[in-house]
Amino acid sequence: MESSKTVRKLEVASPVPADIDIANSVAPLHIADIAADLNLSPRHYDLYGKYKAKVLLSVLDEVQDSPDGYYVVVGGITPTPLGEGKSTTTVGLCQALGAFLDKKVVTCLRQPSQGPTFGIKGGAAGGGYSQVIPMDEFNLHLTGDIHAITAANNLLAAAIDTRIFHEATQSDKALFNRLCPPNKEGKRTFCNIMYRRLKKLGIDKTNPDDLTPEEVTKFARLDIDPDSVTWRRVMDVNDRFLRKITVGQGPDEKGMVRETGFDISVASEIMAVLALTTSLDDMRERLGKMVIGNSKAGEPITADDLGLGGALTVLMKDAINPTLMQTLEGTPVLVHAGPFANIAHGNSSIVADKIALKLVGSGGFVVTEAGFGSDIGTEKFMNIKCRYSGLTPQCAIVVATVRALKMHGGGPQVVAGRPLDRAYLTENVGLVEAGCVNLARHISNTKAYGSNVVVAINMFSTDTEAELNAVRKAAIDAGAFDAVICTHHAHGGKGAVDLGIAVQKACENVTQPLRFLYPLDASIKEKIEAIAKSYGAAGVEYSEQVRLRNKSRCTANKAFLIFQSAWQKLNIHFLTMLLQRELQLDLSCLFGM
Repeated sequence: MESSKTVRKLEVASPVPADIDIANSVAPLHIADIAADLNLSPRHYDLYGKYKAKVLLSVLDEVQDSPDGYYVVVGGITPTPLGEGKSTTTVGLCQALGAFLDKKVVTCLRQPSQGPTFGIKGGAAGGGYSQVIPMDEFNLHLTGDIHAITAANNLLAAAIDTRIFHEATQSDKALFNRLCPPNKEGKRTFCNIMYRRLKKLGIDKTNPDDLTPEEVTKFARLDIDPDSVTWRRVMDVNDRFLRKITVGQGPDEKGMVRETGFDISVASEIMAVLALTTSLDDMRERLGKMVIGNSKAGEPITADDLGLGGALTVLMKDAINPTLMQTLEGTPVLVHAGPFANIAHGNSSIVADKIALKLVGSGGFVVTEAGFGSDIGTEKFMNIKCRYSGLTPQCAIVVATVRALKMHGGGPQVVAGRPLDRAYLTENVGLVEAGCVNLARHISNTKAYGSNVVVAINMFSTDTEAELNAVRKAAIDAGAFDAVICTHHAHGGKGAVDLGIAVQKACENVTQPLRFLYPLDASIKEKIEAIAKSYGAAGVEYSEQVRLRNKSRCTANKAFLIFQSAWQKLNIHFLTMLLQRELQLDLSCLFGM
């Protein structure tokens, strides 16, 4: 396979300088050079300055008959609050594949939110000598996708409150006149989007004047229950004082006050839609079907009921195109979407992965990262993203660190912003081995999907050979295809060459088909039980209160989110407390590994 023309070898320093200093020490190539290396011509992308470009979805139509490359997902063990280097490993592996193993490769990453970027966690461009550059542009604004989501989300939020206001202050006739005003000849017409609501109501008439008074009322009034509205406003910063607010206090709002709040922009359902969409038409349909609350009769109200589906799509028309960037060693990166894994599915977009798989072709590699630990990110990558995309990963990586395994083995609490306890800075093989039960569970859970599992042991300067060997042995004993010690943070792609070789072998030797944990037509309770059992639960019992509440689907969804939040913290007492407090849920057993 022809090697990349844009790759460059790094000159690394020891000790490793700060991330920003490394990023600023490397002059990025013009993004047109990166695009050309993927056989993309200027008609395939729109430039956003010198170092970023939006790859147009029309590329997929041109390459649809090309073979796909290998598909690799990077997850991790349950992390400490400091993170264990999934993004760094993803980038380092791609640098190894492209700059050292002469493979066609594309890295597919989520766009970082400015909330974590300006918080303790920081950016998401990787770290050390395994980074996406320009790092500052990657972490801040990029090409404006998150701002487009913010605008679309808040347009819908404004429309909800406006509709509630007008319906409370106007007659049916006045509402109908606003929706279908007569033209100069006195004739009324329906807009195209209105036919969606008419079909939903079972009205097959095409002339507004043919509607009966009862049909006019049904058509013109959504009758939204203000207490049922789940759609909140968003902004892409951490602002805790906006989590709960009161709207409608102005003198012109006539006392129509209600409680609502702000979420962070990447928590918007529109972000999840962007990540799961497969085309512009598909995105239009998904946006229109988003439920914002219920009518007072209990019927779901959608964005299309408000007439907003098309407007939301227009605001998102550029955001649907992935952004092309580069790594420190000149390998291409597609950045697209950024849903969180704890409240959404935590993966970059389907369209970016599909484009990348066609561009690298047979024998090439597309490496994407799943958010949080593999119990959340990889699980949702398999059960949600791959189910919708139809793509099958050949290899799943589980990133592990000695530090995290020591914590799981009973080490002192790791707190962001505080110095590490001495236990994490000195050799303690016993503590590491005790924590490897966490690694073993992640390996077995990930193997259940049919992919070969490779463990990437992200080495820190304080790790000892005995500790690293203990992790590798535990990984192999747990059924990993291979386990590799990596130094890509300190050495760039050169430090992940062995990982690249292991991943290639894993992809070439996969024998199992993709398997899901549950069928789509399973009930919510059945899905909860399937995932709970994969985590080691013997079962879940629901109290009578929950069975009554379960007439509303939100209860089971809430239980599901609580379970995943608790598992993320590896705290069964926390899980039991939350389920009992929030849902009066009785557990039939103790949860354990």
